[in-house]
Amino acid sequence: MLDICLLGCGGMMPLPYRRLTAMMARYNGHNILIDCGEGTQVAIKEKGWSFKSIDLICFTHYHADHISGLPGLLLTIGNAERTEPLTMAGPRGLERVVNALRVIAPELPFPIEFIEWNGPEQQIGRRGYRIEAFRVNHNVPCYGYNLIIDRAGKFDVEKARENQIPMKYWNSLQKGEVISLEDRTLTAEMVLGKPRKGLKVSYTTDTRPTESIVEHVRGADLFICEGMYGEPEKLAKAKEYRHMTFYEAARIGKEADVRQMWLTHYSPSLTKADLYMDGVRAIFPRVVPGKDLKSITLEFEEDE
Repeated sequence: MLDICLLGCGGMMPLPYRRLTAMMARYNGHNILIDCGEGTQVAIKEKGWSFKSIDLICFTHYHADHISGLPGLLLTIGNAERTEPLTMAGPRGLERVVNALRVIAPELPFPIEFIEWNGPEQQIGRRGYRIEAFRVNHNVPCYGYNLIIDRAGKFDVEKARENQIPMKYWNSLQKGEVISLEDRTLTAEMVLGKPRKGLKVSYTTDTRPTESIVEHVRGADLFICEGMYGEPEKLAKAKEYRHMTFYEAARIGKEADVRQMWLTHYSPSLTKADLYMDGVRAIFPRVVPGKDLKSITLEFEEDE
């Protein structure tokens, strides 16, 4: 199962009732953080999740409302006696930006490893999950993310026997190991059925609508998407500053046929997102307004 928590849903500046942008996922004993706005570590503490087990921090871009919480978070992780490396990923310039922020957090007990995205899309495999990064349309280099957990097929006894796989290798092959023998190589595909449906969480903020977003988030179990403005009359402002309205976001969710959708990254002027939801749900009924600490546990579909 995959736990998701929207730690903060504000854009531009924190408010007494709304922290800045961040989302955390928990899977298989590891935490993945996307963005780290001001107040992120307070939200993590309030949620009761672990700082020390953060495996990866991804940044959409380097505007302050998405990264200003990082120096304090790094110090807190260091105080948790972490020593293993921490990986960060983001658009080109990540190492330079983080090292500049570390002027106020210069000594850490763990090393930082950097992955800088280059091009329209890239992906990395981690500990049982994949991260897909895809470029979106903001006024600085900015990426959206898919967090994907693939699920292998079930063990197929008949297939293993047809492929003449000795029983002593069955367990290892089920775990994805590759076994080299003198006369052939054994792989998991030789004993497993077709892949089963996994889990997919998509996250985009600070962007205009693009067809690329639709294609990358298609079929997501959960799509967390920027809705900077709920007021229909602010469409021109959204276009000028490369953001989205609730209604534009809903159209993306509908076209991509996502299972459920949360709005996030609200303008400070937007005080009550619920006031606009009737019009939004007329476009796409599966949209709900995000809020700080909104959480969900996603589980694999049961086998038939």
